[in-house]
Amino acid sequence: MQEKHLYEYAIIRVLPVVEREEFLNTGIVLFCKKAKFIKMLYTVNETKLHLFCKDLDVEQIRFNLQSFEKIAMGAKDSGPIALMDLPSRFRWLTAVRSSAIQTSRPHPGLCDDLEETAQRLFQELVL
Repeated sequence: MQEKHLYEYAIIRVLPVVEREEFLNTGIVLFCKKAKFIKMLYTVNETKLHLFCKDLDVEQIRFNLQSFEKIAMGAKDSGPIALMDLPSRFRWLTAVRSSAIQTSRPHPGLCDDLEETAQRLFQELVL
């Protein structure tokens, strides 16, 4: 019998106008300490984002999400946070912040397949 993976995930949200606190789910980040696994999936739906704010700088949002992903993956060219260990990077990514990109609180779960679970959560919560 295959051992189940204990994981945590958070929903990545874009707040086009931070002060209004309205957001659009745009991705997920899933982390499993024991398996040394982290996965970030995201999409940028320009049409929906412009419904919140017609003057939104979508390219800046894309750039910020790409930076977020690089930190998650530990890209060596992404500064000191990306060089932290996996649990520290996940905690940094899911820390409470008041910026245009925020995450939900982390949620726990158990699964057999981390990659499949990341894809399923992305489909269910974002797309």
